[in-house]
Amino acid sequence: MVQKVDVRARSAAPPEAVYRLAADSSTWPDWSPVVRWEREREGDARGVGEIRVFHNKGRKVLTREEIVELTPNRRVGYVLLSGLAIHDYRASIELAPDGGGTVIRWCSSFEPDVRGTGWLYRLVLRAVIRRYAEGLAAFAARPH
Repeated sequence: MVQKVDVRARSAAPPEAVYRLAADSSTWPDWSPVVRWEREREGDARGVGEIRVFHNKGRKVLTREEIVELTPNRRVGYVLLSGLAIHDYRASIELAPDGGGTVIRWCSSFEPDVRGTGWLYRLVLRAVIRRYAEGLAAFAARPH
């Protein structure tokens, strides 16, 4: 059964600043639980097709993701290739102007590999994605 997660956060930064961070995998250790990242494969000129490997705080298992969509200042889409006991994981970071800031909507969908564990993955991923979204929102709003 398909599970869905939908998290929202607000940043005082404009969409361009938030997008710049979300679209650039090398910045994720600055604002998320990712402690280190590696590029396994380059993307195209815009970055679509990049495969990135994230080393996350407190986890020995690496997550591998592929960027599948980059719509400047609006959306970053990616899929999980490995690292969790789920499949068909697809996520998007959607950005919408909100006054002088940005509403960040981070949504994902997936199916658990083990029947009956979807609710648990949904709860855990909602908490993790909330940390990512709030970290992105706060970091984007800081002067750099």
